[in-house]
Amino acid sequence: MSEVKSTAEQLTKVYLKIKDKRSELSAAFKEEDGKLTEQMDKVKKALLEYCKEQGVDSVKTSAGLFYRSAKTRYWTSDWSNMHEFVLEHEAPELLDKRLNQTNMKQFLEENPDLVPKGLNVDSEYVVSVRRK
Repeated sequence: MSEVKSTAEQLTKVYLKIKDKRSELSAAFKEEDGKLTEQMDKVKKALLEYCKEQGVDSVKTSAGLFYRSAKTRYWTSDWSNMHEFVLEHEAPELLDKRLNQTNMKQFLEENPDLVPKGLNVDSEYVVSVRRK
């Protein structure tokens, strides 16, 4: 076996060993973090209940301050109508400013002469490693 092949084989082994260790650590972290998140959620629920029972929005204790606030989320179940609404009312600010990577790539492949002004493209080589 040539020295280059030997080096490539060794690098692959090292990469996979590191990847395995990271997966192991990540799984352990996710498990422990999940338990802690669950505990915190129970405490948050109790604090929200306390605020409701006491008729208050914030409480200052010697350990710290907690407060409740309303969190409102918006979403649509009908993107076609939402898109029409945005166009009709000239309200593009209702949407996040980001491109769908897969759809943009496909559009450019199918329409190589149609490139939007201001479009930035960054390509780089990446290495993927799989087990034998």
